[in-house]
Amino acid sequence: MPNTTFSQEEIQTFANEIKKQLMPSLIEELKESELPPLLTRKQFMDITGVGPTKCNELFNREDFPVTRELGHPKVPTKLFFDWLYASAQNAREVSLKYPYSAI
Repeated sequence: MPNTTFSQEEIQTFANEIKKQLMPSLIEELKESELPPLLTRKQFMDITGVGPTKCNELFNREDFPVTRELGHPKVPTKLFFDWLYASAQNAREVSLKYPYSAI
C-alpha cells in the first residue's frame, strides 16, 4: 500500500482550506441555534426586517412555514431557514438583519 507524507506547510494549507469551507456553515448553525424554536410575529419582523404588510403576505402563503396551532401565528425557526434556503426567490423576499443574514 502506498504511503503518502505531507510537509507541515501542506498540512497547514489543508487545514486552512477546510476551515475556510466549513466556517460559514458552522457560523450559520450557531446563529440559528441562538434563535428560539418558534418565532413570534414581532420577532420574525425584527429579524427579517419586513413590515406588517409583507409579514401578512408571507404568513398567508401556502408554502411558508407558519403554524397557528398555538393561538397566534408562530414561525418554526428551522423550517423558516429551510424555506429560505430552498430557493433564491424566497431569499430575495426576506433579507435577514445582522447577525442572521443568509450566507
